[in-house]
Amino acid sequence: MCLHAGMDEAVRVLRLDELDRIEVAGVTYRPLRRALGVGSFGINAFTADLAGDELVERHDETGAGSGGQEEVYLVVRGRATFTVGKREIDAPAGTFVFVSDLTATRHAVAAEPDTAVVVVGAPPERQLPVSPFEYWFAAEGAYRAGEYDRAYEIASEGLLEWPEHGLLHYQLACYQALGGHPDGALYHLQIAATREPRTAEWAQGDADLDSIRHLPGFPTPVE
Repeated sequence: MCLHAGMDEAVRVLRLDELDRIEVAGVTYRPLRRALGVGSFGINAFTADLAGDELVERHDETGAGSGGQEEVYLVVRGRATFTVGKREIDAPAGTFVFVSDLTATRHAVAAEPDTAVVVVGAPPERQLPVSPFEYWFAAEGAYRAGEYDRAYEIASEGLLEWPEHGLLHYQLACYQALGGHPDGALYHLQIAATREPRTAEWAQGDADLDSIRHLPGFPTPVE
């Protein structure tokens, strides 16, 4: 494992095959969380050398050894066959399998040699705030398609968690301006300029806001 960014170990970089191989419960466990020192969510890996080898042991998330977590399994190489409840899932590399039901039995075997799965989990009651950028990133497709009201609908969901976020309000101002809603656009832009003063400077050359530039109260940069 290589450590970067000085003594604070702010960045940790490792490769899957550098992790210890621990043969336990009929599978090969790779202790990724411990190696990285992750404390806010569970993350571990499992590998199988041969097709047919057990990859993830049969279990649910209600047992004595479980963390009671929702789990996402990502097949990072090879191919796996998952069984979740009575459903069988073919999972080539690049497949995500999300199991939200803590009582559901899940199990996986390798369908190809040299298969590896990373599992990420956290208790469902321990809801984390969604990063603000996710809302306007999710709206980008609608924005590029000229569906500005739809873009606003998608991104404005972020106001529930980030009601005063300057960059989010700036994006919402752009969508409202382009969608023909000048009052809403100015409202969001004024909040953006208050919470994130650099947005007032951005607004001066942003063509998305041309339709409201003439309105009283359009923000100007602070000298």
